[in-house]
Amino acid sequence: MTTEPLGPQNGTPPAYLVFCDVDDTLIRCRSGVEFLRHYAGFRHGAEGTRTTDELLADLYARMARGMSREEANREYHRAFRRSPVAEVEDEAGRWYGQRSRAEDFYITGTVDALRRHRAAGAAVALVSGSFPPLIPHVAKAVGAQYVLGARLERCGRFLTGELLGRPAIGEGKCVLVRELLDRHPHIDPEDCYAYGDHSSDLPMLHMVGHAALVTPDGSHTPLNPAVVA
Repeated sequence: MTTEPLGPQNGTPPAYLVFCDVDDTLIRCRSGVEFLRHYAGFRHGAEGTRTTDELLADLYARMARGMSREEANREYHRAFRRSPVAEVEDEAGRWYGQRSRAEDFYITGTVDALRRHRAAGAAVALVSGSFPPLIPHVAKAVGAQYVLGARLERCGRFLTGELLGRPAIGEGKCVLVRELLDRHPHIDPEDCYAYGDHSSDLPMLHMVGHAALVTPDGSHTPLNPAVVA
């Protein structure tokens, strides 16, 4: 999904675009995993948390045996099957409000980089495979104008547990980035920037002229396509 711009708009086309992963790139946590535990505890108490921990452990074990990150992402979202949409969205806001109060929640180097880009006239797009209702809260906080990711399928007032579109993982991120670039034909991808932390972010990082890997300590390492394949 490509949202409509979230930040203030003055009618001036952006000078360039910046694409930024979220978990472990912009915020120092795995937001989807943490929120699933939060939501399960909210709905079912300690038993819900225990069951969720077992589900996540099984998912990690299956990934270790070869399950793709894309399929694991779909399996993760199936945990929300039959969840009321309004309730999930309310709890997403509550989780963010509580979790973002931690001093180290945001990765300072990335936040500062996005601030510099915005001051230079860029538009920022967050690109994430995390649970979709979480990301607009982060986008608003850092002034990102776009949120790129899959949409949650709904049946009436409830989630079905399925995604509309492919997960925003690996090549799935590339599709979303390409769609946004196509909406800005005046922008050369070589003038754009991207930030990520994982090897699955490399396809997206290689789509732009300026890319950096965010290391566990929060520092940025410029990506050299000739070195990192």
